[in-house]
Parts: sequence; structure tokens; C-alpha cells
Amino acid sequence: MLPAQPPRRLRILHIEPSAADHAKARAALELNGSDYAIERIETLAELNDRLERQVCDVIVAAYHANGFTAMDAWDIVLGSSGVQPPFIVLSNSASESDAIDAIRRGVSDFVRKSALPDLPRAIVRALGANQMRTVKEDSHAELAGSMRRSSELNEYLQACLEEERQSIAREVHDDIGGSLAAVKFDLAWIGRRAKDPAIVEHVNGAIETLQHAIDASQRIVQDLRPPILDQGIVAAVDWLATAFERRTGVKTSFTATHETIDASDAVKLVAYRTAQEALTNIAKHADCSEVHIDLSDGENVLTLEVTDNGRGLTRAELDKPKTFGLKGLGERARTVDGWLDISNQGGIGTSIILSVPLERAET
Repeated sequence: MLPAQPPRRLRILHIEPSAADHAKARAALELNGSDYAIERIETLAELNDRLERQVCDVIVAAYHANGFTAMDAWDIVLGSSGVQPPFIVLSNSASESDAIDAIRRGVSDFVRKSALPDLPRAIVRALGANQMRTVKEDSHAELAGSMRRSSELNEYLQACLEEERQSIAREVHDDIGGSLAAVKFDLAWIGRRAKDPAIVEHVNGAIETLQHAIDASQRIVQDLRPPILDQGIVAAVDWLATAFERRTGVKTSFTATHETIDASDAVKLVAYRTAQEALTNIAKHADCSEVHIDLSDGENVLTLEVTDNGRGLTRAELDKPKTFGLKGLGERARTVDGWLDISNQGGIGTSIILSVPLERAET
């Protein structure tokens, strides 16, 4: 086994113009019986040098020094690029307001020179608080990194999903849809030449069944990668509104600031999917009689608002672990630097609002 490493001595930097006061501080630390290495400096230049070399664990500073105060030294510590050590102010002449101001500005502690026996305890407290702050900052940084990686993964998965949807849509349209149409033409040819009424009846029934299959394949293609998007986001959302009203019987109105709105393919797809998911959610849960969709591009921001007059979503429903549809919309919005708001209008109706800056689209 390797021998245990002896604990490193605590390195204290003492900013003090008075040699006598420095000796008193050293004596207070020695009386405490702890293992300290204390160095006295008198200028800000010396402080900068020690901070660059990271040679101290704690800084103890007299409030009044030669041509500067402890707060000037603290500003230098805050501006340093390395690890910020705990900072304790020593003074007898500073006022109570000075002490309060120092604490508010972030120094670790304020000790009166007349109470130097309290200095070791103040150092221990400051080191403990500094360690807790470091752990907290590390935890926040780790959480932020985890959230960033999760967002990047979600963006990647969304891109993969859309790519896979386009691939399936092409296959359904070109292969399955084309084959079904060819079979329909062949059956129609057979039906025109058949003499037996029973055969004609069966052929017509088969043609009707095939037409249902062709319609279904077209709906699948429309859902996977809507060709209507090629006509622009205004036309696509208008088509969604019309189809929703026809399918559900719910009165649905649509307004747009312009007949066409310029946006990138990514932004158009996000807006389309948001409107699609919002309408799906309304059909399932809203129990409403009216829906209004508004699309605008004011102040170079694309805004899509879908509002119903139904029962409204509660906060508890929005916070359910399995509400992936609406939560997924927020993640999808972030892939184009946008954001999503969901508001409950006093328990009557819900508004889902997507906002996306259009600068990114132009870029």
C-alpha cells in the first residue's frame, strides 16, 4: 500500500499594511492549533501575482490598506480567471454599513480586529461555504450539460424521424400507391370486357376496396410528409383547418397576415406539426365547438396560435409524465430557436402559441 499523503497546510494570504496587526493575526491562528501557512502582502500588484499563481486557499484583508481598500482587492479577486478563494475582511475602523456592503458584495465574512480569536472559526466557515458553493456550481454545470445533451439528442431524433417519415412517404406513394393504381386500372379493364354480371359485380367491389386502399395510402403520405407544404405554410395550415372541420364537425376558422409567409423548410415543418398536434389534442380532449387558428409574421417572428373554446387544460394535466405530445412540441420548437406557450383562458378554452424568429430561416 502507498503511504498516506500528509494533509497540505492551509495557505492564507494576508493583505495587511501593519506588521504589528499581521503578527496579531498570526498569533490568533497559532493559538487555535491548526496548521496554517500565512503570507503577508501589502499591494494589489502582489495580490495579482499570487492569484495568477494560485498560491492561496484563503484571503484575509485589512479593510484599509495603503491607497486601497479590501473591496478594491475583492474586485480583483472577482475579476481573476482562476478559482476564487474565500475572502475575509478584518477591520476595526470600518462602519457597520461598510461591513453590510462587503457581505452583500459577496465576501465570505467580516471580523473585527478586536475579536481576532474568531478568525480561525471564520476561516473554517468560509472554507465550508466555498466548498458547498463549488459543489453547487458543479452540479448546476452538470445539469445544464445534461439538459443541453438531451436537447441535442432530441433535435437529432426529430431530424431522423422526419427523414424516416419522408422515406416511408416516398415508398408508400411510389411503390404501394402506384401498384394499387395499376391494379385498379387492370380491374377496370376486366370489368369493361366481362359479360357475366356476377363477375362485373365482384370486379366493381374489388375496385371500390382498392379505392379505399388508395385513399388510405394518400392519407398516410399526407401525414408523413405533407406535399401541401410545398405550397407554403399558409396553404398547409389552411388545409389542416379545413380537413379538421370536415373530419370532426367542429367549426374551424383560419386567418393569416399574408397569403404567403417566407420561412425555411425546417420552420414550416415545425409550424405544420405544431398545428397538427394541437388539432389532434383538441379532437381528443377539448370537447369544444369552435377552433380558431391564426398565423402571422409580425416583427420578423412567425407566430402560430391555435385556440379552442373547450374545457381547457389544467396545470396538472400539462404536468402529467406521459403528455409527450405537447411536451414534444416545445422540444421541436427549440430545434428552430423558437418557443411554445400553452395558456388556459380562465378554465374555458386553451391557446397553444408557437413563436419562431424568422432571421434563422433567412440565414
